[in-house]
Amino acid sequence: MDPVLSSRERVLMALNHKEPDRVPLDIGGVSQTGLHVNAYKNLIAYLHIDKPVRVFDWFQQLASIDEEVLEGFEVDTRGLSPAMFAKTDERQDEKDDDYVHFTDRWGIRYAKPRVGGYYFDMIGHPLGGEITRREIDAFKLPDPTEMGGDMKPIAQAWENRSNPPAIVLEATEGGMLEFGFWLRGFEDFYVDLGSDPGLACYLLDKILDFKIAVWETALSQVGSSIDVAWEVDDLGLQNGPMLSPVFYKEYIKPRHQKLFSFIKSRTPKRVFVGFHSCGSIRALIPDLIDAGVDALNPIQVSAAHMDTRELKREFGRDITFWGGGVNTQSVLPKGTPNDVRDEVRRRIGDLAPGGGFVFAAVHNIQADVPPQNIIAMVDALHDHGIYIHPKVGSG
Repeated sequence: MDPVLSSRERVLMALNHKEPDRVPLDIGGVSQTGLHVNAYKNLIAYLHIDKPVRVFDWFQQLASIDEEVLEGFEVDTRGLSPAMFAKTDERQDEKDDDYVHFTDRWGIRYAKPRVGGYYFDMIGHPLGGEITRREIDAFKLPDPTEMGGDMKPIAQAWENRSNPPAIVLEATEGGMLEFGFWLRGFEDFYVDLGSDPGLACYLLDKILDFKIAVWETALSQVGSSIDVAWEVDDLGLQNGPMLSPVFYKEYIKPRHQKLFSFIKSRTPKRVFVGFHSCGSIRALIPDLIDAGVDALNPIQVSAAHMDTRELKREFGRDITFWGGGVNTQSVLPKGTPNDVRDEVRRRIGDLAPGGGFVFAAVHNIQADVPPQNIIAMVDALHDHGIYIHPKVGSG
């Protein structure tokens, strides 16, 4: 009888493009595979779990998922991030008759409707309008060495379990292109890229230096414990990339390459770089692979040119697909449990052969997803994600 794989071994085999005993499962390992606090409250009520609920990602309103839920679902990942230390319960939000407002540590301002609001939307950009390099130089970034807490004891506790999980580290809360948009405003930064790329790159390099400093601090704590280093940069829209492949290659790819290379150089063992980007990014996947991405999250199956079977055939030897297991725009919130099971079975059939697949929903499970559909998703994975001839060993 083959020995039982640990969760860590299962994920590492998938990342090494080998077939483990079953497809690994990620729920809540990163801030794109979590549960909206409303969906999570409904889920634990349905499961008769009486535990306090904490929001750890204020912007996306993501819940911190209790170990009882993670273990019950046989989730194979655990996530580390500075956000787990954020004291969100103590934040002093501003309120008016219609909105709740807050300003984050970057000076970016957000608002959420007091009635019927599920998320905070960005409404203020600290570097918006006409600026020069002088304003960029004067802009004070957060302290990159201030992680908010020591992640090492948590990582060591996970490593010492009888079934250790794969540990994913998400050190920063946004990508380089994202922070360009967030700090300048979308319109202003698009104009910069088109009419004053020198100014845009000056800001991008300041962001890159910050991110490298954050990763250096984080990896000094837990670099020997983690299996996956997680980065993000939303590059896609529903019908194609946010930037042309030419712009990506010229302005963003070299900085991604420098960041990913730095991360991999600062760990005593092989660490895989996971990268999140929503949308239709098929045209950018070859460059992401070349830049050093090992695992791509997700496959947004509702976006143009993001067919799971075609992507697996074209890129499955070179990159692991982390996500794409069920459509979060339509099937998961609006379908029946049977609809969910059918989609999960289809995506497993497309993405699981040969390894290179970690199951997660396309994005965070949103506020309106019923608990029955979440359970159907997990049950379908465990029913249909079994490999016929498991090969033991993480390689």
